Amino acid sequence: MKKILSVLILLFFVTFSLISQEKNDSTPKEEDGCTSITVGKLASIDGSVMTSHTCDSREDRTWIDIVKAKKHKSGEMRKVYLDTHITKSPYDLSAQKFKGEIFEVPITYKYLNSTLPCINEHQVAIGESTFGGKKVMRSDNGIIDYYELNRIMLERAKTARQAIKIADEITKKYGYIDGGECFTIADTKEVWHLEILGPGKGKKGAVWVAQRVPDDHISVNGNTSRIRGIDLSKPDFFMASDNLVSRAEELGLWDPKSGKPFEFCYIYASRKSMAGRRREWRVFSLLAPSLDLDPNGENFPFSIKPEKKVSPRDVMRIFRDTYEDTPFDMTKYMLVPELDKKGKRTGKFIKSPYANPFMHYDMMPLFKINGGWNEYGERCIARYYSTYVTVTQSRDWLPNDIGGLVWFAYDNPAMTTYVPIYIGIDKVIESYKVNGRPGFNRKCAWWAFNRVADLSAQKWGYMRHDVKKVWEKFEDEQFKNQKKIEDKALKLYKQNPKKARKFLTKYTNDWMSKIVTAYWKLGDDLWSKYTGKF
Repeated sequence: MKKILSVLILLFFVTFSLISQEKNDSTPKEEDGCTSITVGKLASIDGSVMTSHTCDSREDRTWIDIVKAKKHKSGEMRKVYLDTHITKSPYDLSAQKFKGEIFEVPITYKYLNSTLPCINEHQVAIGESTFGGKKVMRSDNGIIDYYELNRIMLERAKTARQAIKIADEITKKYGYIDGGECFTIADTKEVWHLEILGPGKGKKGAVWVAQRVPDDHISVNGNTSRIRGIDLSKPDFFMASDNLVSRAEELGLWDPKSGKPFEFCYIYASRKSMAGRRREWRVFSLLAPSLDLDPNGENFPFSIKPEKKVSPRDVMRIFRDTYEDTPFDMTKYMLVPELDKKGKRTGKFIKSPYANPFMHYDMMPLFKINGGWNEYGERCIARYYSTYVTVTQSRDWLPNDIGGLVWFAYDNPAMTTYVPIYIGIDKVIESYKVNGRPGFNRKCAWWAFNRVADLSAQKWGYMRHDVKKVWEKFEDEQFKNQKKIEDKALKLYKQNPKKARKFLTKYTNDWMSKIVTAYWKLGDDLWSKYTGKF
């Protein structure tokens, strides 16, 4: 009876938790953040360099578009804004807050303008994950937040190393006024993790360190600072701001006489977040299970060598992960009585079909799931409040227009379908340029995916199988045909690059239209199939 009562209470909370999350959520920022997985060229299945990003956010705008390359006159200034992540549409930027101006450069490069722009025409790609850092590092002297810094790097950089140097120059001159961020920056040769914070109240600039992922390794950031020891005698693997050590000493965060090692993640941030550490463990354990890493460990290697070559689809699979069949499965205690074929109870309990891993945070202490939530919470990799997901490929054996590829998907990574977006394309379909945050909108692509994900969470045990049939079919087709499509694009490119861009634009836009249409139908089918029947 006690178990049955618990299940009934659980169902009540499940029904209302997703509805009430926007108004009542008070989870720490570490829990509400993003995950980025990076893959070196010798660790990938085809020589691609990969980075990625789950934009786990309840407020970021949903529209994307293509920003074309532009030429600028000498002395021209670039406006800098805050809140670019909540702009209403590509054509209505009234929600942006003007902060100041910086000097423009002669040419800014074309890029895919997602909430955090993710790739430019030179195949420089960026993922992101917030780690917050110590509050003492926040500065009020400057105009650059992390959204604008991300955009400026892609507007101006031809390589990952150049992007890091640009971040240094911009923040020195104009000041960084945001919290701790990790940018995972890839190009056709290598991928780096750049961890950056402000220099403290009243100070202008930034404190940062960057570490390169070895070419045969993969790495991850899940909302915690990860860079520990720093060896600046190895410039091919480490870079840092000039004030890296001096600011720690000035603020009393590190004493060289203490005998303690200088470890960036502990001096400027922390490793308390189980929400972050568990994701690091999970990514590494899925790609190198023989390491047998401790899931409760505080520190893992910065990067590891995967046991098999990693494909973009492997990264997608990890982003769909909910810790199922591990001790940290958040649905393991959500049980209902088992029934036999005649509908009678067997005396056993089985996992409820209503159980889902996207429970609202306040459910965990109620049912003591995984021991409840610690100071910084716990979560799986896939999140129901994700705005979108990107997995990028940068490939040096192809022209930039074809080599730069973003696998882009809206909403919950566990329930979505990816579409291939080549940087060579000229436009995206109109429904991808509509912001869905103001309310339900059939003209907005994001809502097609959001509706399916939220419906599926109500009867996860049943519906996820229906959804998987859809995304698996589409992705099977995409990956099966990828080489053929790119060979055709390359042939056209050699004749005339404009022909290749036109071909890729049609290919990407056709997939966008096809998948959005399928997800609107899928949402209708789920409503019809399951309402009142289970």
